Amino acid sequence: MTEAGATGKRPVKRRQGPARGRILEAAARRFYADGVAATGIDTITAEAGVAKMSLYNNFDSKADLVTAYLGARHEEWLGLYRRRLADAETPRDAVLAVFDAYADHAGLAYEHGFRGCGLLNAAAELPTGHEGRAVVRRHKEEVEGLLVTHLRELLSDRAEKARDEKARHGESRDDGPRAGKALAEQVLDGEALDEKVRDAAEHLAFLLEGAIVRAGLEGDGTRMRRARAMAASLVDGL
Repeated sequence: MTEAGATGKRPVKRRQGPARGRILEAAARRFYADGVAATGIDTITAEAGVAKMSLYNNFDSKADLVTAYLGARHEEWLGLYRRRLADAETPRDAVLAVFDAYADHAGLAYEHGFRGCGLLNAAAELPTGHEGRAVVRRHKEEVEGLLVTHLRELLSDRAEKARDEKARHGESRDDGPRAGKALAEQVLDGEALDEKVRDAAEHLAFLLEGAIVRAGLEGDGTRMRRARAMAASLVDGL
């Protein structure tokens, strides 16, 4: 029997009206500018222009509000990424769209300037077991998964072109065995390709996270632009 069935109570249906949006927007501004722990419920309701009861009609607790805020931050980043992806013409462009989305995020207007990744900042304040930490982890895993997807497409395309080139040229032309060997080295079997993709995606994810941290400490997006340039060089060298 469920908890609701055991107590005879029906689960409370949370409202989805304008007040919820105002509360989330106010929480987003204050949590990012001042931190989660330093921001009280009274501060959020005052900025949102709602009564405290309105907040609790929409969220079970501050912890619930923090989790909702982190989910909204994730969706905000996905929106930036999808806009960049829409302009991507090649798998290489798609990989760099991930970096561009973070650079765009760093370029948004913030009350106290750019302070780094809002999800990581919040996660650092949350205790082990808080659902918000799981939201942040899923976000980071999804970002790395996007890199894996785009890198697999890029390297698969390269391998296919290398196979075609090898078949067309063989080793009978004037460029001889050396050129044939170079082409063969670009042709990866499925397992080797997957390993190369995973390693490259992890490498790029580490580069991305390090750049975000430094950009947050320095208060601008310069490190993000540098990271994008480094990522482009790494991708071109795969």
